[in-house]
Parts: sequence; structure tokens; C-alpha cells
Amino acid sequence: MCGRPFTPSLQAGRGEELYRGGWALRAKESVAICSDCVVLCQTLIEEEKPTDGDSAGEVIEKVEPYAIMRHLDKWVVGQKSAKEVLAVAITNHYKRVFNPPPKGLTIHKGNVLLLGPTGCGKTLLAQTVAKYLNVPFIVADATNLTEAGYVGEDVESMLSVLLARADNDVAKAERGIIFIDEIDKVARKSENVSITRDVSGEGVQQALLKIVEGTTCRVAQHGKRKHPQEPLIEINTKDILFIAGGAFDGLLDVVKARTTGTNIGFGSELKEDSKSGHFKDVKADDLMKFGMIPEFIGRFPTTINVEELTKQELIKVLTTVKNNFIDQYTYLFSIDEIELSFTDDAVEEIVINCMNQKTGARGLQTEIERVLRPHMFNSGKYKKKGITELNIDKELIINPQPIK
Repeated sequence: MCGRPFTPSLQAGRGEELYRGGWALRAKESVAICSDCVVLCQTLIEEEKPTDGDSAGEVIEKVEPYAIMRHLDKWVVGQKSAKEVLAVAITNHYKRVFNPPPKGLTIHKGNVLLLGPTGCGKTLLAQTVAKYLNVPFIVADATNLTEAGYVGEDVESMLSVLLARADNDVAKAERGIIFIDEIDKVARKSENVSITRDVSGEGVQQALLKIVEGTTCRVAQHGKRKHPQEPLIEINTKDILFIAGGAFDGLLDVVKARTTGTNIGFGSELKEDSKSGHFKDVKADDLMKFGMIPEFIGRFPTTINVEELTKQELIKVLTTVKNNFIDQYTYLFSIDEIELSFTDDAVEEIVINCMNQKTGARGLQTEIERVLRPHMFNSGKYKKKGITELNIDKELIINPQPIK
């Protein structure tokens, strides 16, 4: 394989089994493998071993940022900077969890705030990392949360769902990841303090403070209500990583106003106008003007800018990334013994439509579903007619219709 001298202890003849690192290699012919190649092969096998992110398994205690980055590259297109920052944040979090600091030293939790337009991969980033680490992971919708005692779900309900995802194993749940989606929707309605209670906006932020920082909560099992006669389960949130994400529509206008300033009066310097600000330029003051309270911002020290996907990146999402949409629908059509394919101009037209609608990667499935729906409806007829190939071109994207 590599040309290095053979290691005698790793030589095996026909029918013999070679053991190293827990793996058995059965030799069909007389072969010899150097020790470095054995280690390399085992590493590759370990990377490809499937993990079930939906159940609580063993956490990778000595995770490395580059390993997380390499795994994310397989599933998430682009976002190099966001991946690097997230990989470091995740690594530091689990270093803190599995390596308690000496007495007198406290390492604060580094929760993560993801900023970016819809469909750019915020949820996928968090979900992919959790699956790689094999820790319990849930997505909570911030728009459904309210302060305790009001109509809606109180913030502790997230912990009940996480516990259920960990098969009611408290220790595993306490090392899980909670992704709070649409966090921008709980922004304060205005910068001025209102005399009426904002139970679904600022009130949710206030209710989240202790949980995201670290506290002990008593929760009921998922699906059950708190009741005096119902036993409650204690969960400590100090080692649960919280990742919050949102599109923050309007935040870039705040950034633009701060960075461009005003051009009024004689002698004022005219500045080049830009269409909008940029998420990488966001500061804490901008988030406060948007409606996030200072205490909440302080609980999320790591802010990550997730870029809007470019045309070429959306094409990769559709065609080449693992578990891409074209592969998914190709498989569905193969069940009916129909070979599905797309021309390059058809793929480009789908992407352009999504970009015009500003739906990002989320809109790709909607668009491809619209195009393929007539053919999926008539797949049975295609099979009877002996049609075994379906090639989608640009014309069928513009005007979807079944084959006659």
C-alpha cells in the first residue's frame, strides 16, 4: 500500500485472521500490511461508522476541532468560517465537561448564537455536530415558548423533550445539545420598557437566562404535566450546550445605520451607500437595539455569522453533498424502476428560482417537489407504458407536466 517494510507481527497467510486494535482482517492471499497502514485504515473505518444522533450514546470525550470540521464538510456546503468557529466552541465545551478545572478556577459555558438568513444551514450545522458526537439533540421553536404560567410551552419543556431523546437517562441528557430556533422572534417589541408584560418576547429571554447559564430544574417526563403526585426529575443544565439561531430580519439595517452614519449638512463626507450591513459586523449594541436584552446576549459569548449561500453552493447542496435532494428523489423513482436525471440547465433553473424567492437551501426541496409532482403522480402509468427513464430539462422546470 505505502511501500514501507512489512512488520512481521502483522503478516498473515491464507485463511489466517489478523487482529489489531480490535479489528480482524482475514487474509484471502498471503499478505502483509505495515502498522501505519493498519492504523490509517482503522481511522477511516471509525470515521465512516454510522452514529445515531437521535439516541444518547457515548460522547466523544477527546474531540478535535479539525475532526468536527472534516465531518461538517461532508454534510454542509460552504460556511468555512462558521464551521471553524463552531468546531472550536464545541471542542472547548466538551473539554470543560470532561476535564473539571482545579479548585478555585471556573470555566464558564460558551453557548453559541448563529446569525444568518433563512436556509443558510444554521440548524443543519448544529444537528450534524450533535449526530457526529452522538449526544442527545433537540430543536426547540422559540416562537412556542412563553413564561411559566402563561398559555404556551414554558422554557423547561425543552428539558423534558431532551430527557426523552436521551431515553430518560439524566446523565446523557445533561451532556446534550439544545438548538433554539427562531430566537430572533422573542426580541423585545421596542427599546422602551413597557408597562405591560411581554410574556412571549422579553419574558422568554428572561426565563431562559438561568437555564442557559446553568441551573437545576425539576421537570416532568415528556408528555406529562407537572402534578403534585407526579414524581419530577432533576436535570442540571450547566453542561448542556445551548445553540440559538435566527434570521434576525432588520438587524442588518441597524448595522448599516451604525457603520454608514448620517450624511447631513454642508461639508459632511459622502459615504458610499451599501445595500445592507453584514452579520460579521454585528456587535452587542446592535443586538440590543434589535430587541435582545443584555443579559441574554451575555449568555451567548460565541456569535457566528452564517453566510447566505451562493449560486454555486446551492448547486452543490442540490447535487453533490451527502444526502442531497436529487439523490433522495432518484431513489424514490428507482422504486418504480424509473431512472431519474437532471440536465445542468435544469439544476441551474431550480437554484435561480430559490434565490429569487430568498428561501435558501430550504426552498430547494419545495422547488424540486413542484417540478417532480406530476411525474410522481403518474409514475404508475409510466411503468405500465414501459417508460424507464425520466430526464428533467429546463423546459420541464418552467412548465412541469407529465410525459404523454
